[in-house]
Amino acid sequence: MMIKNCFTLCILALACLHTLPILAQHHHEGLRQWEIPSMDPDRIMLTFHGDPATNRAVTWRTNTSIVKAVAQIAEATVNSTFEDNATTIDAVTEPFDLGLYKGNTSLIVHYHSVIFEGLKPNKLYAYRVGDGDNYWSEWIQFRTAKTDYSPTKFVYFGDAQNDVLSHWSRVIRMAYQTAPDASFVIHAGDLINRAHRDLEWAEWYKAGGFIHSQWTAIPVVGNHEFSPLEKGEPRKLSIQWRPQFTLPVEQSLPSEIHETVYTVDYQDIRIIVLNSNEELEMQTEYIEKQLKSSSKKWNIITCHHSVFSPAKGRDFQFAREYWKPLFDKYNVDLVLNGHDHTYARGHVPVRSSDSNKSKNLSTVYVTSVSGPKQYKLDPKQLESYSSEGYKLDQSAEETQFFQVISVTGKKLTYVAYTALGEEYDRATIIKNFKTGKKQLLEVKD
Repeated sequence: MMIKNCFTLCILALACLHTLPILAQHHHEGLRQWEIPSMDPDRIMLTFHGDPATNRAVTWRTNTSIVKAVAQIAEATVNSTFEDNATTIDAVTEPFDLGLYKGNTSLIVHYHSVIFEGLKPNKLYAYRVGDGDNYWSEWIQFRTAKTDYSPTKFVYFGDAQNDVLSHWSRVIRMAYQTAPDASFVIHAGDLINRAHRDLEWAEWYKAGGFIHSQWTAIPVVGNHEFSPLEKGEPRKLSIQWRPQFTLPVEQSLPSEIHETVYTVDYQDIRIIVLNSNEELEMQTEYIEKQLKSSSKKWNIITCHHSVFSPAKGRDFQFAREYWKPLFDKYNVDLVLNGHDHTYARGHVPVRSSDSNKSKNLSTVYVTSVSGPKQYKLDPKQLESYSSEGYKLDQSAEETQFFQVISVTGKKLTYVAYTALGEEYDRATIIKNFKTGKKQLLEVKD
């Protein structure tokens, strides 16, 4: 009898073990392998939070079995001994229900975040994230900013948005091949197409791979980062946005736009990130405050909607009416936009009589697109902006781009590359820091 009972228990145990994969498979039904969370960290994202010379933030995802997570960081060395000196920091863990959006598989995941503080300026650091025991990421490196004015290089993308895994992946990877030493990257909105759909965020992370965990990101919200959770409801910021990006919180602004409007001071560059979808009037005050208080040598604005829209049927009049006067008043150097799925670089005011130099330059405006969705230019609309002091310098259609921007001495050099890695457009701003006067030098065919 005893032998029979033992045999029965063994059969039941084997049946349970056999059923576990089926249950797990059912739980993840419809998900691709690279969408499914596990005990191993995935979707590792490096962002700014605090002084870039001493701080960084990292966010990652696991399944719910990881309830306590950590990050480790150490100054990188020529061999693996840096690991012996690594500091361990407990993560903040946040449960997140993908099923808040009915288009997702109903699944709870855990997002974990750590803010690295007290780092040394201009040092190469190695970090990893995990459970502190068996489940770790690889060691990943980044360099902190310097405290003084030094050469800087960064990358800027317009909309990725559609077919991100199949068609945007080659653009971000070519950008990394072109500028592997970039200090950070600006994603100027519409990172994906359907705000809450987790498959699209999974594709965005897979397309960039380790680049997301190595290049510090400055994400900007676009209109496609907003959508109703259910039909008939008001638009809502992507439910993934705040869990997956650890971004600065501007306490002076209303909570609904926290982590969508913020400022990053990288060495002697001030980058003001705006949310061009909502609370525009309140941001007008914020813009003036941030520009008025800036002592940086270069001031850059990025928001999703194009101030000088080059595509037909697009018009961000509010920005031209209320934001542009502040850009003029405080001599903003560069405005980086997306939204219009075309390419246009122009400047204000209208160039001087010298065809190759603008000696009265105020601001350079760029609209670009990195994904496959493309619109047509509207030449008449672009021409109409001349009454507002705008002059188009270069444009393109049906082309996926990425941009590399370098700051060295008194020069800011802007280069637009195609998805093939070929240079398409180049311009250099030369600035007198004492007077604020600028010249625009361009390369013409």
